[in-house]
Amino acid sequence: MDIQKLFNEDLPTRLAANPDAARRIGAKYQFNITGEGGGQWFLDLSRTGPTIEAGNPGKADCSITISAADFQQLQQNPNSGMQMYFSGRLRVAGDEMLAMRLQDILRGL
Repeated sequence: MDIQKLFNEDLPTRLAANPDAARRIGAKYQFNITGEGGGQWFLDLSRTGPTIEAGNPGKADCSITISAADFQQLQQNPNSGMQMYFSGRLRVAGDEMLAMRLQDILRGL
């Protein structure tokens, strides 16, 4: 999977196709994907969104930090998220309950 393509093309297309579903999530996320092919993206799924932009404006309700390799694995097996979290490979800052909703976001809303 191409992480850059996911965040720069695929997710914006999904958000544009389902703006009401995206807004129902009601949160702002910061993704920090480390390593080759990674990057930083800010995802606004609040009532002011939905939008996604590269970078880190510092106003997320929930921040997710994960390596590019682990993100790939998480995409292939969403059930591995809890194991990654408890082993320290997936770090969550802010509202941890919002991280549980990531499957909705990354699987197409």
